[in-house]
Amino acid sequence: MATDGPYRYSRNPAYLGMAIAYVGIGLAAAAPWALLMLAPAMLVIQYGVIAREERYLERLFGEDYLADKRTTRRWI
Repeated sequence: MATDGPYRYSRNPAYLGMAIAYVGIGLAAAAPWALLMLAPAMLVIQYGVIAREERYLERLFGEDYLADKRTTRRWI
């Protein structure tokens, strides 16, 4: 279980980085419709991917992961 580097601040730095990159591309392309699509995409990631990952990690790492969840934010 990673707890160093960007994982000290976010349990999901890769998803956070992708969201930031998506916003940057949307702004650079002057595509406000793309920015509107970020919210549904993040909901799919949150409930379709992250929720499953967290259940899996709770089973795999038990109390260590639960302690990390209590001290590290999901996004930022």
